[in-house]
Amino acid sequence: MGISRRDEASTRLVSRSVRASVPSLRAALDAMPAPRTFWTAPDEATVVAGGAAATLTANGQDRFTAIKDGIDRVLRSGDVHAGTEAACPRLFGGFAFHDEGTDDETWADFPGARFVLPRVQVTDTDRGTWLTVNAVGPDATAEAVETRLDAERERFESLDVSDPGPPPSILSRTRTTPRDAWCDSVDAAVSRIRAGDLRKVVLAQALAVTLDRPLSLPDVLARLGDTYPDCYRFLVEPAVDDGDRPGFFGATPERLVTKRGRTVTTGALAGTTGRGDTPAEDDWLAEELLGDEKNVHEHELVAETIREQLAPFASSISAGQRRVRRLATVQHLFTPITATLGGDTHVLDLVEALHPTPAVGGLPPGTALTTIRETEPFDRGWYAAPVGWIDAAGNGTFAVAIRSALARGTETTLFAGVGVVADSDPDREWDEVQLKYRPILDELER
Repeated sequence: MGISRRDEASTRLVSRSVRASVPSLRAALDAMPAPRTFWTAPDEATVVAGGAAATLTANGQDRFTAIKDGIDRVLRSGDVHAGTEAACPRLFGGFAFHDEGTDDETWADFPGARFVLPRVQVTDTDRGTWLTVNAVGPDATAEAVETRLDAERERFESLDVSDPGPPPSILSRTRTTPRDAWCDSVDAAVSRIRAGDLRKVVLAQALAVTLDRPLSLPDVLARLGDTYPDCYRFLVEPAVDDGDRPGFFGATPERLVTKRGRTVTTGALAGTTGRGDTPAEDDWLAEELLGDEKNVHEHELVAETIREQLAPFASSISAGQRRVRRLATVQHLFTPITATLGGDTHVLDLVEALHPTPAVGGLPPGTALTTIRETEPFDRGWYAAPVGWIDAAGNGTFAVAIRSALARGTETTLFAGVGVVADSDPDREWDEVQLKYRPILDELER
């Protein structure tokens, strides 16, 4: 764990918030100290944050429990004055896809789990913008935090807001999986499914892009917000001192889970087609998707499994009508799912139970994860894993980190995957992967 158990007093939290007139969230993110955090979700506040008042890390199969215990020690007691619930102290972060972690240098700065209580946080809500300063430790005092809050307020309110510059140019692209190898891996998976070893497996690719200069993450997140306003946008940075610190970011349409009190909201997002060039073609593609046997089968596997995973925690579960969710470059089948908890359940208990959903892993889970490890020629790291936030009450929201990329210096690696079932066609699945690169790739090619 990143916080020692030796001295409970060392986790004393002091937090203060004040209204602030921040001229630009993009400029605020650019001005934040490392490690920077960005989070925005439908019907939630947008958070731009920096620094680390406390950091929790964990590895291995007990990482969810270890983080939950650490969060309790950080947030359970303290001197907190927040003008709005959205500005109350929260920890932001996420998990690696696989329990066992990775030795891949690409993800060297991203452990099995990592969460940060930001030192400085700007929270933008429908009712105004709040600036928060947090401090943790035996020497944390209200006077010191309030002095820092006054200084940060002056700094952020006087930010110079300039127009974002043009995105960098792409110099080269390198695929981890050649097309022939991809077709072979899909055919092998289909054979195993037809033999009864698997019901579904999600196979992914990675695309390494070399740019002519480092990517501005505040700029690309702002552009993603223009194109994908209803998605979960995020940025997670590790505390790396060098100038080429990595940043994992994305604009994902897939929520893993939201918990508010005893109300749980989630959904099944699986089954994909493209967008049409005209409204009529768009509608035709949507109707075709709703009636496509392969995509509907894949989708129902996901929805059924989510309901089964929630059942041990819930007194009731309900699912809405399956429909098409349209994004800028693709359309997905989507079924909303809600549940009422039967007892006091922490959001991380739900995250652990739901991850990985069949939309990013497969069925049965153990066999699918082994197949992914054996088949994919790269490590997923935090791709397709839970990212989000947690508060002192055990509430929170987590998204599935798809439509995502890892940026470091002039290198940005994009990730995308597809679900393979018994009637999957390798060429169609290849084309679907290329569609799913578009959200990030389009922002690099403007």
